[in-house]
Amino acid sequence: MPEANRPLKPRPLLAGRAMARPLLVSLGWALACVAPAAAANVQAPASMARAAAALPVTSARAARPTAQPALRATAARAPARRAAAPAVPSVGTQTGLHAVDDGLDLRSAVALVVDSDSNEVLFSKNSQAVLPIASITKLMTALVVVESGSLLAEELTVSAEDVRATAGSNQRRRLAPGAQFSRGELLRLALMASENRAAHALGRHHPGGTAAFVQAMNAKARALGMRDTRYVEPTGLSSENRSSAQDLARLIDAAAGHPLIRDYSTSDQMLVGSGRQRMLFRNTNGLVRHPEWEIAVQKTGYIAAAGRCVVMRATMAGRQLTMVLLDSAGRYSRIADAERLRRWLQASLSKSSPATESMRGPIASEPDAKGALPAADAAANAAGPAAAWAAAGTTGSATAAVEGTAAVPGSARPSAVADQVAPALR
Repeated sequence: MPEANRPLKPRPLLAGRAMARPLLVSLGWALACVAPAAAANVQAPASMARAAAALPVTSARAARPTAQPALRATAARAPARRAAAPAVPSVGTQTGLHAVDDGLDLRSAVALVVDSDSNEVLFSKNSQAVLPIASITKLMTALVVVESGSLLAEELTVSAEDVRATAGSNQRRRLAPGAQFSRGELLRLALMASENRAAHALGRHHPGGTAAFVQAMNAKARALGMRDTRYVEPTGLSSENRSSAQDLARLIDAAAGHPLIRDYSTSDQMLVGSGRQRMLFRNTNGLVRHPEWEIAVQKTGYIAAAGRCVVMRATMAGRQLTMVLLDSAGRYSRIADAERLRRWLQASLSKSSPATESMRGPIASEPDAKGALPAADAAANAAGPAAAWAAAGTTGSATAAVEGTAAVPGSARPSAVADQVAPALR
């Protein structure tokens, strides 16, 4: 029969060593390393199954000791993370203003409270110090915009120049370049939410541009008698924008005379944009939402050189009071200081007492829950300023001491103690 027509005979199944050899090839020579005895004398499929089943477990266990040192070596070669740069101290901290004792343990380097109707100084701490004022600047920005007569309905565009000029800002919500808003909307955002691009856009769209706007700001400051004040730009991001608490009290008086500034600065929130581009801006001063505060005008501010700042016109115990707090240490300390002063002033102003307190300044303790003062503080209040002035050798009047101008004998500078003025209790 021809070779091609022969029927194929079934081949016998491979067994024994012939069957093990293809399996060893497929498994690789790793089997010989793991179980050399089995590789040399494989007699049955059962023995091969046992060796194959043991292979993955043995290999995984053998890999662990070598993998861990490799990871540790990689981590050791990774560059060390750079330490965070230390915070730059504020100007008030550098000049030692925080070390002045004020009797209320305020964390603000500068504090001033003035009766807005009588100009009577009720509390003063370092009120003549000239410091960076951060976004308190925007009150003057608003004053120049409102008094310039520019149309509030005019559409203005936020530009790349506004973005570059405010590059140091850390605000979470920012106006996008190319976005258009009315001048009134930008003014509200600058006062309420302290939006830096809005403030810069307002100055840039002033007749003559930003330079002319800054000149107008400084001219207005001189007209208000703000002799210690200087502006170099309209947002407050520059630490060269400087003023004193006494000058800022004058600025608040001028700003409070404009209903638009009062309304915009105390607005709770504002929604801008449309569709998915809508953004909600909220007032940076949470006290405008506090039921126990009646605020007519306000502005907050912060840069590293200025610390936390806030200025307000508020009603307390039936009186219109101007409050200035500058260079406060701590994120919430300016609000805590304002609340501490409010409670203390309300307790003090509600009592019938002599016109002025001891030159020692604010009482050392806060009123209790019922508004009562400790007996020791009440006795100090009743003692009056005469003994303290006589001991210090000052000859100034009570008004001079209250305004922080009483001089220490042998010194040409005002007394630090005299600047810690006690409230007038009426």
